[in-house]
Amino acid sequence: MPKYLFEARYTADGAKGLAKEGGTKRLRAAQRAFEGVNGKVEAFYYAFGRYDVYVLADFPSHAHAAAASLAINSSGLVTIRTTVLLTPKELDAASKKTVKYRGPGQ
Repeated sequence: MPKYLFEARYTADGAKGLAKEGGTKRLRAAQRAFEGVNGKVEAFYYAFGRYDVYVLADFPSHAHAAAASLAINSSGLVTIRTTVLLTPKELDAASKKTVKYRGPGQ
């Protein structure tokens, strides 16, 4: 199943909601949202720095992951950046493909 990295930032109002509800309730909300489109949270961490939350999740397809991302982003309380992750075997398969490409100015 494809794996995704979600990097999330809370807005000021989102951070107020997080402070009111607590971290565990927000984890449960994310799990329910992802499960609603056949996804599964593998890991969920709060952080300091550029992003407030990092989530590793599995979804059956890019469309499923995009549906979850759209729903969360449309709340207006969280902004999510979604990255598709590749396994080492997937990268091995990609490296065996032949791609004809000419770089700029070559």
